[in-house]
Amino acid sequence: MSSPTEKEAGSTEPVKDTNQPEIPSEEPEKRKREYKDFGHDEVKATHAKVDMSQIQLRAEDLYDKEKVDLETIVVEDVFRLLQCDDNGLSPEEAIRRIELFGPNKLESEEQNAFLQFLSFMWNPLSWVMEGAALVAIVLSNGEHQPPDWEDFIGIVLLLFVNSAIGFYEERNAGNAVKALMDSLAPKAKVKRAGQWKEIESSDLVPGDMVSFKIGDIVPADCRLTEAINISIDQAALTGESLPQSKKVGDQCFSGSTCKQGEAEGVVISTGPNTFFGRAASLVGQDDDTTGHLQKILAQIGSFCLISIGIFVIAEIFCLYAGFRYNYRRGLNNILVLLIGGIPIAMPTVLSVTLAVGAQQLAKYKAIVTRITAIEELAAVTILCSDKTGTLTTNKLTIDRETIRTYGPFSAEDVILLAAYASRTENQDAIDSCVVGALTETSRARSGIKLLDFKPFNPVDKRTEITYREESTGRLKRVTKGMTGIIIELCTRNKSEEQENKLEADVEEFAMRGLRALAVAYEEVEGDDFEGEGNGFELIGLLPIFDPPRSDTKQTIDDAMALGVKVKMVTGDQLAIAKETGRRLGLGDHMYPAKVLKDGPEAGGKHASLDEMILDADGFAGVFPEHKYEIVKRLQGLGHLVAMTGDGANDAPALSRANVGIAVEGATDAARGAADIVLTEPGLSTIVHAIRGSRIIFQRMRNYSIYACAVTIRIVVCFAILAFAFKFDFPPFMVLIIALLNDGTIMTLSVDRVLPSNSPDSWDLAEIFSYAVAYGIYLTASTIALVAICIKTTFFYDKFGVVFENGAIQATNHNDRCLHSIVYLQVAIISQALIFVTRSHSFFFMERPSVALFVAFCIAQLISSIIAVYANWGFTDIHGISGGWIGIIWIWDIIWFVPLDWIKFAMKATIIKSLRERHNAAMAQATIAQSSGVPMTRTQSRAASVHESLYKNRVSFIRRAARKVGFGQKVSMKPEELQRFSSIQAQRAGATLARNPSRTAA
Repeated sequence: MSSPTEKEAGSTEPVKDTNQPEIPSEEPEKRKREYKDFGHDEVKATHAKVDMSQIQLRAEDLYDKEKVDLETIVVEDVFRLLQCDDNGLSPEEAIRRIELFGPNKLESEEQNAFLQFLSFMWNPLSWVMEGAALVAIVLSNGEHQPPDWEDFIGIVLLLFVNSAIGFYEERNAGNAVKALMDSLAPKAKVKRAGQWKEIESSDLVPGDMVSFKIGDIVPADCRLTEAINISIDQAALTGESLPQSKKVGDQCFSGSTCKQGEAEGVVISTGPNTFFGRAASLVGQDDDTTGHLQKILAQIGSFCLISIGIFVIAEIFCLYAGFRYNYRRGLNNILVLLIGGIPIAMPTVLSVTLAVGAQQLAKYKAIVTRITAIEELAAVTILCSDKTGTLTTNKLTIDRETIRTYGPFSAEDVILLAAYASRTENQDAIDSCVVGALTETSRARSGIKLLDFKPFNPVDKRTEITYREESTGRLKRVTKGMTGIIIELCTRNKSEEQENKLEADVEEFAMRGLRALAVAYEEVEGDDFEGEGNGFELIGLLPIFDPPRSDTKQTIDDAMALGVKVKMVTGDQLAIAKETGRRLGLGDHMYPAKVLKDGPEAGGKHASLDEMILDADGFAGVFPEHKYEIVKRLQGLGHLVAMTGDGANDAPALSRANVGIAVEGATDAARGAADIVLTEPGLSTIVHAIRGSRIIFQRMRNYSIYACAVTIRIVVCFAILAFAFKFDFPPFMVLIIALLNDGTIMTLSVDRVLPSNSPDSWDLAEIFSYAVAYGIYLTASTIALVAICIKTTFFYDKFGVVFENGAIQATNHNDRCLHSIVYLQVAIISQALIFVTRSHSFFFMERPSVALFVAFCIAQLISSIIAVYANWGFTDIHGISGGWIGIIWIWDIIWFVPLDWIKFAMKATIIKSLRERHNAAMAQATIAQSSGVPMTRTQSRAASVHESLYKNRVSFIRRAARKVGFGQKVSMKPEELQRFSSIQAQRAGATLARNPSRTAA
């Protein structure tokens, strides 16, 4: 993140403030001061050559210099065009103009709530359920039987319940994010009816008088009416690397930063009509593409659909061709597979988990603008972080331990004299740093009487104060500034030895990445404060640096413990980057950005540029395009990369990264291109977000194993029961199981889980392997129960329980009591499986959340009550006795206990083998890439379309922020910028002319 403080101290970042003392890490050279004017030639302002009362200029007239020279139109004509004066607008006129021009912000797309709700029913899994509903209402209408209204209503209810839960959680999370984004709304100082007041920038209108000073963001495009030593950084908009000095009549653009001085101006354009707004509209809105999570959802969905499809086809052949089932009976069996096998809640559960996770991350001041970025953040292996403000405090500090003195003055005396030569009000970063080094800032003016002060200017590159010492009455003069300039001024007690020592000290500072600020002093004879002094004497050299944040070292250690490599990417000097890296424990194995173009040195330890980038601890002197290249190459090596940024020019890298992170204080353009927006400085917020995302990932993985296992369990179980025993389970009871399951599983979004200590990844082979193992085992538990009921009288002999009509054995394979028994057994053990899938060890070693446990207990209580009391004829079930309830619970507990051992056995055998194969494949891929063999595969269009159908609907950015997504610098010549500002003023004036004020005379 480029920072004012670094720029003010003479950093070599792309955006550099020429209006601050440049204190470079360089050797002093003896040279004469040169006062060369680098400004533009003065152009005399002109008036419009038309009658200003006739504002109705046509578009083709705008560039006709015979009428209006838009490059040099005077501010007075701007006032006339905009029908305002320097007292500002009246409140009534401001309200009228808001209606006329709209708010001063880019338009954000609001999502239609109804369509958002319906979108939860638009994915292949939902289509199968919707198809099942049609089967129940249309195809079931045959053989002199009415449509299957109960199943139809149940399926539709299930779809609506899932959509309602997902919609509710999504809207809640979206509103929470919007509230946080709204809290970032910038303020503007505006004059209304002659009075200055602070309002939200969005309320500004053309014709408003605004004021801004050092550090402020220019709130709207304006023409300056007053300018005091003003310098504007437009790099975030135009890509210009240097701040621009401005004078009265010049234009300033919305989103640029005031680096020095203060100014007043008249607003000429707002919102989408600003230079920033026009550029954003040219670039276009950044559309969401199929993300990583959507690909995973597509593959899981395909697994479930293929599993169901295989057994549906098998049932069609077996039941109709083999058993000669009638139409309706076979259809009911197929409905059981369709309804029970589809994990209809999967998109909703994952959406809710991510939405709740986004709310949890907001507590750490991390605003998620692309919700699926949470899942990708959990898998990040490399974090490329800015230095300034993220790793460091973004506040220059004097390193007291390395202050150098060259005369009779102590280090504390040098600091005090340097503070005398600093402003105490309207300070720049250097002055603030020096004055802040005093134990009490009031000492900067105590005991002296200020007679003359020369502030810093880009020519002299120093400040100077002349004062009277109250204790002695003597006149003294102190100056501080760039080392080469100060030593050139010094004439008293100056020796070759002193210059050699100064040269060595500056070189040492440069090696350590410290910036040098030289201080000199002289006395003035007599009482004339403008008189010549007895000659400046060099008294000290102050080392200035941006210290690391107090929590950064621990945070980096935490990140590394989580398996995330942190690389520093800064626009600052290489020596400064290395010193910061050493202090933080990041390492000092850093390179200048030019290596990205030149590549590694021949014969060096790195065979390729990719190897060098992977090995480096960081890069210095980095421009935005370098960030993009670093991200691209790291991704090419198979890493998931997170990148921080703050300016519009960082947008390409933020968009390219798997997770783009806009740091605190970033521009709207960077926020728009980022996936996560931080509202607090520092790296600790990012590490909190990584840890939080891994918790969320674990919840999603646990559910995915569960959902796939239940699909296998239902499909295989009821297909085998139909094949082996001609067992016809009622479809409506499968709906009840699915409905109760979904209600319970939603609580997984707040489940208590442990984050992994290494980057997460979706290993679908593992998920499917676990699912098949669990599913087949649970199938066996049900088939064994049914077989005992049908083939033996075991339960009657041991417990005295009977079936329908007092039968001691289920000789009728579709005994209604047997249906209730199977319903309860399947409901209990299937839902209990979640306690096994959510834990890494024994299920009782990892305590679930209260919400999950309570939801499970309530669901099973309802299931037990249904099994006892539900004598529903249309569902073909009959209430069973309390004895059966106890038998089924004991049966399920007995079968539940070995599930953990199945998990451990899978880990020791199949999962271990899969991981070894995966690691071997990764090693081969790395070898292939190092030899230059591309490893990427082109995805088929059909696969891409299929994945896009699972696209997550939670697009917070469209409701809570604006997607700008700059793809490149917006470059424009200075004269074109000035022409553009005049066009803006004329257009606003023309609009006002067409809509005259009702209060106008």
